Order: sequence, then C-alpha cells, then structure tokens
Amino acid sequence: MDPASNPYRDLPPVDVVVASLTETGLPRPVLLHCARRALQAAREQIAIGVVPDVFQLASALSADEDRARPRPVINATGVLLHTNLGRAPLSKRAAEAARIASISYTNLELDLESGDRGGRGAHLRTLLSSLTGAEDALVVNNNAAAVLLAIAANASGRAVPVSRGELIEIGGSYRLPRVIEAGGARLVEVGTTNRTRLGDFETALQIHDCGAVLRVHPSNYRVEGFVAQVELGDLVAVAHDAGVPIIHDIGSGLLDKDAPWLGRVTPAWLESEPAVRQSIEAGVDLVTFSGDKLIGGPQAGIAVGSAAIVDRLRRHPLARALRTDASTNAALAVTLETLAAGDASEIPFWRMATAERAELDRRAAALADRIHGVVEEGASLIGAGSVPGVELPGPQVVLGGEDHLYTRLLMAERPILARRQGKDLVIDLRTVDPADDEVIAEMVASCR
Repeated sequence: MDPASNPYRDLPPVDVVVASLTETGLPRPVLLHCARRALQAAREQIAIGVVPDVFQLASALSADEDRARPRPVINATGVLLHTNLGRAPLSKRAAEAARIASISYTNLELDLESGDRGGRGAHLRTLLSSLTGAEDALVVNNNAAAVLLAIAANASGRAVPVSRGELIEIGGSYRLPRVIEAGGARLVEVGTTNRTRLGDFETALQIHDCGAVLRVHPSNYRVEGFVAQVELGDLVAVAHDAGVPIIHDIGSGLLDKDAPWLGRVTPAWLESEPAVRQSIEAGVDLVTFSGDKLIGGPQAGIAVGSAAIVDRLRRHPLARALRTDASTNAALAVTLETLAAGDASEIPFWRMATAERAELDRRAAALADRIHGVVEEGASLIGAGSVPGVELPGPQVVLGGEDHLYTRLLMAERPILARRQGKDLVIDLRTVDPADDEVIAEMVASCR
C-alpha cells in the first residue's frame, strides 16, 4: 500500500478526539477510553472498506457512558419493587441516615460508653428481635448471601433436603441448587414438583447425613391444582427429631402476618405470604429474607433465629466477606425503627402499596387530561419476586398508538420508564411520586 494513500494515516490523534468530547463532563480517563475505542472501531471499519467518522463514534460512546451514570429514573411501570430500578426506594429519613453515615465516622463497631470495640449491628439485632420474636439476628449484603452463609455454617460437607417444588430460580440466573453447592453442601431433592409429603423428608433424613432441612418460599411463581406441601410445624418436628436445624428462606421479608405497622386491617394480598414472626413461632431455627422488598429498606440479607444458630453464622469466615457497610446499616435501622413505631406511611413501598384509590383516580384523570390520554382500569404489581400473582387494581393512563414514546422518555433529561402494551404506552401513577406528575406531563409533551 502506498503510504501516501494509507487511510489509517488520516485518523486523528487520540488527544484531538478527546478534545472534541466536551458535552458530557466525564473525567478525562473515561474520555480517553471512549476515544481509543472509537479509533479501534474506525480501524475495523477501514479494514472492510468503510470510511469512518471517528468523532461521531467517540461522541456516541461518550454519550453511552454518560447515560450509564447512576441517576434517578421515574418509575411509571406500576411495579412497586422494580429490580432493574433498585427495588424499594428508601424513605427520606433512611436516605438521610445513609448519607450521614457515608460522610461521617460512625459508631459502627464502637461502644460509646467504654470506648472499646463494640458489636457490629447491635442495634439492628435488637430491632429485628423485637419485630420478629427471634433470639438473635445477623445482617449481610443480600438474601442470597444469607442463604449461602446459612448453608455453609450449618451443612457444609453434609446433605440438605429440599422439596423439588421449591428449587427456585430468580432473576440474574440465581439458582438455589447452585447456592447450596457453593455453600459446600449436597442437595437432596425430595418429593415431586407438585406434591411433597412429610414421609419424603423423613426418608431423606434417615438415609442421608443431613446438616439442615431447607424450606423455600417460591416467591416468584405458584404451583396450583393437584398439589401437596408439608405443613411448616410438621416439618419443624421432623427436623428436630432428627437433630438438625430447619432453615426457612421466605425471601420477600414480611416481618409479621398481622402487619401492625399499617395500623389497619391486614391487606388481603398478604394472606398467602409467609411471615418471619410466625415462622419463628412455629419453631424454625433460622429465617432468611431480604431487606429491600416488603421491609422497604436498603439491599440487605437478614437472618434471624435461635441465638446458637445465628452465632454460628456470625463466627463463620464468610460472614466478614458478606457483611454490610455503615450506610446500609444506618438506612436499615431507620426503616426498621419506622416499622416498629407503627407508621408505614413514611416508607415509600408501603405508601404506594396502600395508596387510596380515590387519590390515584384523581391524579390519573388530571394527567390524562394534560397529555391527551385515556384512563383505563389496570393493575400494579408488587414485583421483585414478591407476592406472586397478586395485582393491585388501579387506574392507568393509556396513550393509544404511541409506544414510540417509550424509548424517547427513557432518553429524556429526566428518564421515565413506562410500559409498552401492544402499540400503546401505559403510565401507572401508583409508583410515581405525586411531585413528578408534572414532570411526566412535560416530558411526554417534549418527546412527542
């Protein structure tokens, strides 16, 4: 190739490409990364006979990086615990507690009376014990970690019987059998997909060297029809007769069947949801669940139960690797204090879940009038693999034949995630802060 006609010689220096990226405000190392990727892409285009626009390539890459920055998104999907959006938003007091813990030194492991090293999460242990009736509690970084730690501390090198109908898989390729394996235990499947009897567990406990019995709430699906499941109290008795602890992974984190923090009749949609307090009362040795689902707090995994079992988890080497930081502990403490005080209206999840129908109707009508939509009857979902099959009836604003707005709203200055329903765009205000109704109206108008 004649050097004078070499197309690669026409590519600009990396510093020139970086200098052209002035709109996003990204730090220079990130802009350098985008520029180098753009130049590499340009070389690949030249190799196949395409004339590249390096500056356009770099601009697109830097714009992608800018959009990937953490930023608030308006959730107009009607899914209260939207995993892609971070599940439960924190209350203002919980968020402020996390902020203060993030910018300050705290008494994370300090006894303020003696000045000596204190127990990490001591206040959380008291809160969780008082809310659930458990003897002790431990907080780790998510519920998968709580289950992993429970298996590793109680059944490593031994067998764990689980009903086949409870071998769950949830989003992100989380599969229970793999977690049991990672905990060093051997899974023993008992029963069938739809029917498991007490005798199935009795046989497994007689044949295998078991370290624990695991009961799992299938929180993101239901098995209906010709089904049978062992009563929790019966399973507790069989496990204890065999001298092994029973672990109950309830996942969603309903602390108490009576939901005393609501100060009213328990909603019907909670009737089939297992609760921590009732599991402890049934004799379960350890209950694991999430902090960012029905509790409405930060991402965390919580294990409560007998003092001996929880202490076994606390002393396991994995506990240090899985522990939470000061800001998570602070946010969770405030959230639990709010529930203990009996006022869930401060917690966004519970405020959305128990929103008054008349107020939702009023807001939907006002928004539909502003954006020329139609109010139709719809339903919101709890989400995040919680309370499967439950729908919360309510109004939704439908923009007929305008599903093209879906992407435009996501790319807006204030991103909005709505729902596509066929060729329609659906906006559910149950999951929208009332202060953002006006933002939605303005963004829809600007994106049309």
